Amino acid sequence: MPNDAMARDRPRYRTYARTTGKAPTANETAENPKENMGGTPTSLQERHEAPYDLLSARGLTVTFGGETVLADIDLTVRLGRILTVIGPNGSGKSTLLRSLIGAVRPSAGAIRRHPGVRLGYVPQRLQLDPTLPITVARFLSLPRSVPRQAASQALADAGVANLEARQLATLSGGQFQRVLLARALLNDPDVLLLDEAAQGLDHQGAAAFYQRIEQIRRERGCAILMVSHELHVVMATADDVVCVNGRICCSGSPEQVASEPAYQALFGSAPAGALALYHHSPHPPDGSA
Repeated sequence: MPNDAMARDRPRYRTYARTTGKAPTANETAENPKENMGGTPTSLQERHEAPYDLLSARGLTVTFGGETVLADIDLTVRLGRILTVIGPNGSGKSTLLRSLIGAVRPSAGAIRRHPGVRLGYVPQRLQLDPTLPITVARFLSLPRSVPRQAASQALADAGVANLEARQLATLSGGQFQRVLLARALLNDPDVLLLDEAAQGLDHQGAAAFYQRIEQIRRERGCAILMVSHELHVVMATADDVVCVNGRICCSGSPEQVASEPAYQALFGSAPAGALALYHHSPHPPDGSA
């Protein structure tokens, strides 16, 4: 747990998203034109105590064994917004997230976090011995003990309340993914990063999972950065999309990216209504996921 000094110094920049229930609008964004990572506060920061850019990569390049996996990646994770990274298998999406959390060292470029930013990470998969006798509560308390109330709240926020006494081996795939989500929420993250977190779920389960992610964004005021192959659902859930295939192919709003030739070359032309599988809204009804 952070010490008192760290807690005092931690920026209170989620006030805006929590009180409004949505991401900043284009007009409000225009009031913060600079990428301000700790410099002079802008009007948005002064009013809402909120640096707009929380985590960024500039010129990020990653090389393994002489092979370049990612080249010259620029992206920014912003207050209260959902940024989705898409791309084909082997395009470097997971490497990008692992670089941002510090698990992979970049070969070139820079990663910048606003001071005090907390990250929560949900991995693509977690292999556990099915014979391991461990309850959900015990799993959430590794490697450090977690107060029972905090664990219960995280599970409730992840949509799987009252699972504390269940054995991990008895959980369904969807329940286990939500337990992993709850584990990431225990850190009260300012940026929640998800790497193919809905992998293995059917379309209905994936849609419900991503609705839950948007609800968490709304209620907690955190930013979301996620990687997924669930193109229709994720594209409809995201505020911003980055298409990666070793380098950034295109970026922008979901509608902009879906119309880009680079996107269509990778994924084909989606039917006109494909992005409406789940309608993104800054105010989804309570309990919708």
